[in-house]
Amino acid sequence: MSQAVIEARGLSKDYGNGRGCRGITLSVGTGEAFGFLGPNGAGKSTFVKMLVGLIQPTGGNAEIMGHAVGSLEARRHFGYLPELYRYQEWLSGEEVLELHAKLCGLDRHTAKKRIRELLDQVGIGLRGRDRVKHYSKGMQQRLGLACALLNDPQLVFLDEPSSALDPIGRMEVRKLLQQLRQQGKTIFLNSHLLEDVELLCDRVALLNNGNILHTGTVTEVLQEKTRWHLRVGGFTPFLLPWLEQMLGMPIGIAADIPAPNGDTVWLEAELTDDEQIGWLNNLIMEQGMTLYEVKKSQTRLDEWFMNALSGLSHRGERS
Repeated sequence: MSQAVIEARGLSKDYGNGRGCRGITLSVGTGEAFGFLGPNGAGKSTFVKMLVGLIQPTGGNAEIMGHAVGSLEARRHFGYLPELYRYQEWLSGEEVLELHAKLCGLDRHTAKKRIRELLDQVGIGLRGRDRVKHYSKGMQQRLGLACALLNDPQLVFLDEPSSALDPIGRMEVRKLLQQLRQQGKTIFLNSHLLEDVELLCDRVALLNNGNILHTGTVTEVLQEKTRWHLRVGGFTPFLLPWLEQMLGMPIGIAADIPAPNGDTVWLEAELTDDEQIGWLNNLIMEQGMTLYEVKKSQTRLDEWFMNALSGLSHRGERS
């Protein structure tokens, strides 16, 4: 792994009520996108707040780019979008960013240029002139993302950055984060939207009840397989062995997905790459069958997440 931007060693926070984090050790390298996962109440936000210096740990230590967490030197290197964000509703979006630019110590010329760029990048545009009180929750989240990126940080902490956005907004934010990765930025992403984590992140950690259960690359976690479903007409069961032999992978009839009529069936296959699904499509059509529909199953990281937590207790929001 590249040089560590985040280095946590036994980092803990004990609230005295069973909540918090216990002995978390992890490293995040330069230019890496790291996904921090877990159910509600697992301690994810507590861990992030320790890293950004908002709460003091009760054990262990951590560094941001070689500087102790909570220090002014560490804070100079990152931007932060909290899960719960509040901005002065009587200010315009531009004025909120101007205030944050002053807090970051940006000169007036640099601040004006950055604000104009970021308002466009996060999808606010000319609505930056409107008062925050007229912004939807999604617009306020976009504004918070602009605030986090204002000082062009090398490291960005994002706590549920797409939770208030519609599908179009999520896609736009995902593209922006991919652009940040291409610029060599390091991203620490705390999110319940596992599809976004799967598409963006290099590595993930799964937290439950304040403890890390699993860490690894997304490829390792998912074991490089995707479940596909194909709705096929003109299918006969004796073709299954032939398809399996040609593809080199097991294929079955998906009994849990009802076909819209009696003339079609849903086939199910676990494949390691998209080339295999293209080959399977070709084999089906070569045999004179009709291919009506092809789709991926539930997001793969969702399945891994549910399986990893199956049978385990977790604190949840009310426990």
